[in-house]
Amino acid sequence: MSKVTNRGATERGEGRSAVSGAAASAAGLLGKSPVRVRFSSSLAFLDPRLETPFVTQTLQIEPSMTMEQILKVAPSAQRALFQRYHIGGCSSCGFQPTDTLAQVCKDHNILDVPEVIRTIQLSEDVDRKVQVSATEIKRWLDEKRDFAFIDVRTPEELAIAKVAAAEPLDYQDPGKYMSLPKDRTIVFMCRSGMRSLDVAAYFIGHGFTNVHSMTGGILAWSAQVDASVPRY
Repeated sequence: MSKVTNRGATERGEGRSAVSGAAASAAGLLGKSPVRVRFSSSLAFLDPRLETPFVTQTLQIEPSMTMEQILKVAPSAQRALFQRYHIGGCSSCGFQPTDTLAQVCKDHNILDVPEVIRTIQLSEDVDRKVQVSATEIKRWLDEKRDFAFIDVRTPEELAIAKVAAAEPLDYQDPGKYMSLPKDRTIVFMCRSGMRSLDVAAYFIGHGFTNVHSMTGGILAWSAQVDASVPRY
């Protein structure tokens, strides 16, 4: 039976890349070299010891549950485990779907299982709260709402397809985003909604209170809003 790793991610060019690519994007926002950045530091807001007032803990996860069971109720768990504990990023740190959470923690020398559970709960709750559909974003644009709409995809991807209303992430001057008002409404988008979730989470971790990720990325925009936008 093959181990579960982030190489199974659906975003093209991302497998484990949904993690490394988003790390490069998020880390770059502070002008740091993505080569030296790890998610454990850039997504410190997932630390269960930190106060996160917007989180409501409703997801029930037990140490005895298998990873397959956990991923069914908390799809974000795989990304959260990699981001904080570097679990599931490659074959050497992957896990079996039949492994219990307790076993995974034991295999990776993690003693505080409740902390791991809290990390997964926070990640899932954040994912649900920050996501906004492509059709909703279109409605915001039609209503001329004041918000920043930022496309975090690479220049190479932008050459293939783009949403006219979205501002390409400025990789030449990334620090400017951190100087935005903390209550500024910001919507991030990418190809399928994976990288943008990570970048949104990064901003939340740095005190931004009104940050969103467009669910499904430009693929959803093409399918739900504007079919003329190429899919890749």
